[in-house]
Amino acid sequence: MAFSNDPPNDYVFRDHTNLLKANGSAQEQTFIENLIVESIEIYGQDIYYLPRTYVNKDTIFQEVENSNFTQALQVRAYVNNVEGWEGQGELLSKFGVRIEDKTTFVFSREKFTEKVDDNAVLNVEGRPNEGDLIWFPSTKHLFEIKFVEAERPFYQLGKGYVWECQCELFEYSDEQLDTGVAEIDAIETAFANAITVNFALGGTGDFTVGEVVAGGTSNVTAEVKAWDSTNRQLQVYNRTGIFTVPETVTGQTSGASWTSASYNTLNNTNTADSIDQNYSFETEDDDIIDFTEGNPFGTIGSTTDTTI
Repeated sequence: MAFSNDPPNDYVFRDHTNLLKANGSAQEQTFIENLIVESIEIYGQDIYYLPRTYVNKDTIFQEVENSNFTQALQVRAYVNNVEGWEGQGELLSKFGVRIEDKTTFVFSREKFTEKVDDNAVLNVEGRPNEGDLIWFPSTKHLFEIKFVEAERPFYQLGKGYVWECQCELFEYSDEQLDTGVAEIDAIETAFANAITVNFALGGTGDFTVGEVVAGGTSNVTAEVKAWDSTNRQLQVYNRTGIFTVPETVTGQTSGASWTSASYNTLNNTNTADSIDQNYSFETEDDDIIDFTEGNPFGTIGSTTDTTI
């Protein structure tokens, strides 16, 4: 049978519209996303995501002065560094030994939304936030998110599927950790600035570890780290101010009630005396500088002394 092109027609294919729509279709994107979720579930690790809550923020410099962490949300993540931590590791500096471990955690966007974003109020919704923390139970390390990479891999089939969180080992600076996970909350107990309050004779009851105590006059509250009933000494942290001496300090759970006799805010019981020298500097500097003078360095440039 002979082919006849009469009248003549153009048989070259020119309509590519439908083919272009087929690449990166919703079905293909869902398929890739399911593969990624399955891969992270198989090869990933269970971690805890700790959203940061701002308590005080400098509105001029946009610096966070105080923050706390009250949630620990479990989610699956892939650890990108299978051969160990990145970073410089243990580094000896003039300030002592620094541990600069770094790592990268990869989250499925779908699972992050389900496990974290839908169950917490994030400072920036819809994604992991720089400044939030990640607890890695396998090694008992607490990391801080420093940067979130949103474009790697670069839009496969026209969409992003993962959040890549670049993290550094967290440097604790008196943040409040009340997540309900004992291992995480123990970090605060071990490293928070804690002081010892000495009580006078005549008190009643015993304080319990972890309870909140309150001053009857100052209304200052704090959490109990330890109570020595023999020596009448109470170690507290997370103070909201300075206790009045004397005043009645009452345990909000135990009902214990004692009158404060003395304490100072310089002796941090959570650090060794060889490291924490605040109290030594405060007492020994009186032998060097006479602080009874209005200006121990002289009156040069004074706006009130007209004799100079």
